Amino acid sequence: MVEKDTILREQVWYVGITKVKDVYNYAYDYLRREDFVVTEEKYKEVVKGDEKELEIKWIATKKITDYFRANIEFFWKILGMKEVEVEINGKKKKMDKVSELSIKMKGVLEKDYSSKWGPTGTQKFIKEVYHKYVIPQRTDQMENKVRDYVQYLKDEIKAFMELTGKGSGLGYA
Repeated sequence: MVEKDTILREQVWYVGITKVKDVYNYAYDYLRREDFVVTEEKYKEVVKGDEKELEIKWIATKKITDYFRANIEFFWKILGMKEVEVEINGKKKKMDKVSELSIKMKGVLEKDYSSKWGPTGTQKFIKEVYHKYVIPQRTDQMENKVRDYVQYLKDEIKAFMELTGKGSGLGYA
């Protein structure tokens, strides 16, 4: 039976001018390059006058081994998004002004994701022995991989927004 362990939670928070579609594509392209399968489970868009609000949920999964799988859950929340025209290096460019852009990420390590170990008492006992005495170092390595994926992507998204946007605030949790 599959076991899911939350390894860490991270968040990027931004206020200012950026190109939301570019941030979205940047994160998606990174995940695809790293062989994650990305499923968009939710996309909600609400238009209020000339502003938009978006809520997006992704689940990104990657098989690490036959026993371990990495999951990263993304919760995007964009409030007060409005298209504006800005001048960058003497050229006019269309960007998005956002009153809040929040990206929450949760890194999860799945063990026995294909449920090869059954629910019987004997198999549960053998699985516990396996976890406790045979693979604890391997489990630590897999947890570190999940942690690295999430932290690297958080840092890359922050850097991307700092380079491409004009933010009045960039926060991290």
